[in-house]
Parts: sequence; C-alpha cells; structure tokens
Amino acid sequence: MSREPDAEYAAGDLRSTGMSLKHDRTWDYELDRILRAVDERAADTVGLQFPEGLKRRGPRVADDLRAALPDGVDVMISGKPCYGACDLDTYLMRRTDVFVHFGHSPMKESEKIIYVPLFSNVEVTPIMREALAELPAPAPDADPESGDRPAVGLVTTAQHMNRFDEMRSWLEARGYRVQTRRGDERLTHEGQVLGCNYASADVDADHVLYVGGGKFHPLGLAMEHPDTEVVIADPVNNVVSVADTETFVKQRYGAVHRAMDAEEWGVIFCTKIGQGRWETAREIVRQNDDAYLLTMDEVTPDRLRNFGLDAYVNTGCPRITTDDGPQFDRPMVTPQEYRIAIGEEPLEALEFDTFHGTW
Repeated sequence: MSREPDAEYAAGDLRSTGMSLKHDRTWDYELDRILRAVDERAADTVGLQFPEGLKRRGPRVADDLRAALPDGVDVMISGKPCYGACDLDTYLMRRTDVFVHFGHSPMKESEKIIYVPLFSNVEVTPIMREALAELPAPAPDADPESGDRPAVGLVTTAQHMNRFDEMRSWLEARGYRVQTRRGDERLTHEGQVLGCNYASADVDADHVLYVGGGKFHPLGLAMEHPDTEVVIADPVNNVVSVADTETFVKQRYGAVHRAMDAEEWGVIFCTKIGQGRWETAREIVRQNDDAYLLTMDEVTPDRLRNFGLDAYVNTGCPRITTDDGPQFDRPMVTPQEYRIAIGEEPLEALEFDTFHGTW
C-alpha cells in the first residue's frame, strides 16, 4: 500500500525518510519523467538504482511510483552496491523496460537509462563567503575589464551543478576571474568533478574552489594538481578547509614500500561497466609470470584473503585503493604504484590514480 506523504512537505521532498544531515534537503526525483517513460514504452517493469547513501529512500520512491503507475507494472529496487554512474546494475537493467539511476549525472548516454541526478537545495553562497578568507583578495580598485583580477578555478559535484552558474556569477561579482572548463567525456557538465576524474580542474589558476561535500574529491584534485591550492567549501556540513595531501601521500608510500617485498601478485579486473581497464590488467600479467588476473565485481578484503597472494594491483575504480586500501591485509596498489614497487619508476613519481578517457 502506498504511504501518503506528509502534508507539510511537497511531492518529492524526502526529508521524512530518516536521513540525518546538517541541513534539510529537498529532492526532486522527477516522478513525472519516469511516469512518462513508462507510458511511452508501454513498460511492464521499472528498475530503480540508488547509491549507498540514498538506498533508504528507495522504498518511499517505489511507494510513490506504485501509487501513480497503472496496475500490473512492477517496480524493483537494485540491492547491488553503487558508487557512481559507472556502477550500473546491468543485470536489473536488462530485465526492466525502464531503468532509473538516481544520484549521478550521465556518464554514457543510453535510451534505456533515465538518470536523475538529485540536485541539492542547500544554499551555497553562505559557505562560499567564508571560503573567501582562503582565496587571494581582489584589489579594491581593480578594473573589472582588466586581467588584474585574481584567477580562481571553480568545480563542484553533480549534486550542486544546478547552482554552478550562481557560484560563478557570485565570485565574478566579488572581483574574481573565474576559470572553468568541462573535462573529458566521462564528465557531463562544465566544472564537474568525479571521484575518479578531475579534468575540469585543469585550468589556469593557482587556486581552485571546490564547492561540495566531503574531502575525497578535493583531495584527489589536490593530488593531481600539486601546484594548486584547493579550497573546500562544504555547504552541507558548513565547513571551510584547505586540502592537505600529506597524510594521504604517506599512506600511499607505505603501501608501495610493503608491496616491494611481494613475490606473487593478484591483478584485479573489475567487471562493473565503466570501471574496467582490461588492457592494463592483461599487460601486467603478460609481463610478470608471478601475476594472476582476478576478475570480480565487488572487491572486498574477505574475497582477496581467500587467494593468499602477497599484494594486489587494482585496475578498477581508484577509490577501492584510496578509500579502502588500509582495510586489506595485503598491500593494495594502483597500476602506477605497481611499477614503482617493481622498480620501473621512482618513488618520487607517485601520482593519484584517475580515470581519463575511459568508459
């Protein structure tokens, strides 16, 4: 039975679903768009996929859909882990007429998939105002038409892209020369960054302002652009900070040093669509008789422990290495860190692992 939404909230407002955030968020999950797709395709089945932090919203979205859909249309929710637009539940997608992926912008266009990015309603200018203290101050008498204004790069995540033009105009009105670009084909929008791709930050500026939640994105950005100061303006948790890579670099150096003693290697190829670097994985195995190609969709410490190898090279999502690496009981390194560990590259060459131009 469908649950009636609280009268206090408008349709699509999911604040009553148990999420605990610093600020209330109102989400538009584009119910009308999904219903139109069902009607146009005479669909009998609808599949819904949510990232990990939004899965608890799934049953409520399904309730609202089922209340509006014709009788006989089934709604199914993916239970597979989901960490990005590259992490589609292809099994469910093949078995539904309409497949809806929530929380991310499109990485690859498809008529079968409806992407609902779930833009945030949180105001961004208050935290941006606090972040100005970390940016070079424009000269009070600087000519707005001249090149004397300080250059600042601007990036954000998919959830805040609906306010990107507002962010840029706000900075320009305060005397900044805002530098933005769209990165490669993995990125949908100008100024957008992913956890595995920071090409939009490749701009002519010594400072980049990241507006968004968490520290992983700006940390990766700072690693990939070591000569750039990355200022973090987090509008959800209301915090301003500067990305500091020192602790992260020490962690990666430690993993590489431990991997130098490895005799047998597991080379992981992730079978999730959008996360595979097949040629990279095969090349490592071809050149090392003590390396073994392991295919898997979900990379966890327990699954790798069963193989009993000395170290692992992750050619899948870079976040497996950077976020989860310390949880593994054997060294987990990136393809470039592997080359360092076997002596093909110097330790000083260590770089942050990213996906560029890869689907």
